[in-house]
Amino acid sequence: MTRLLALLLIAILAACAPRPGPAPVPPAQVTAPDFGDSDPFDWTGRTPAAYPVHGTDTSRWQADVDWAAARRAGVNFTFIKATEGGDRIDPAFAANWAGAAAAGVPRGAYHFFYFCTDAATQARWFIDNVQRERGALPPVLDLEWNAHSPTCRTRPPAETVRAEARRFLDIVGQHYGQRPIVYTTPEFWADNDLGRLGAQDFWLRSTAAHPSESYPGARWTFWQYSGTGIIPGIPGRADLNAFAGSPEAWARWLAARRR
Repeated sequence: MTRLLALLLIAILAACAPRPGPAPVPPAQVTAPDFGDSDPFDWTGRTPAAYPVHGTDTSRWQADVDWAAARRAGVNFTFIKATEGGDRIDPAFAANWAGAAAAGVPRGAYHFFYFCTDAATQARWFIDNVQRERGALPPVLDLEWNAHSPTCRTRPPAETVRAEARRFLDIVGQHYGQRPIVYTTPEFWADNDLGRLGAQDFWLRSTAAHPSESYPGARWTFWQYSGTGIIPGIPGRADLNAFAGSPEAWARWLAARRR
């Protein structure tokens, strides 16, 4: 009986003892960028250099990437083109996807939206060609006008654009367990009032001004600040991108979204 009372007392004390809070998220392993630019912009105000976490995005135009060299040069993340429309696969996707992973570069896949194919078809095409993989960054929906497309230069009404975007985001987000990021340009943002998509990670292109100037009032997670970058390990011109926060914020963002 005495032993039973002692065990009961221990259990009560354990239940009442304060529980430790969640462990702090350690800073991500961030390498400072050692990038150049073949056509640099004369930045004023808040510049890309104000952000410590930088990366790139890649497609067939950046084939034969030496990902280990790019990682050493400060590529802390990359988004890799996977699909376009409802029937096209980027021919460099598989090599870039595997190479970035082997070099330890956090990477996500992106889909270039085609306005002559419905969103559900495009979402299924992306899902069919991008394996759900633990640790990958969220997928990306690339929304921009394509004035040079040989087959589809249509510009649907803004309401249609947003409805189709939401349809793609919902289907793909449900499949991968995390809502995709939306990439866009100043023109497309203004034409379609993309801020009305609601709570959303945005990746914004702005190569001649800070996003706060190109997208007044918008909240952003990634900023594409150059399309003429020079990165060791990447042949030719490279896109340069910055994450919106500190290394600690980057670690928290990764922890919440890499699944």
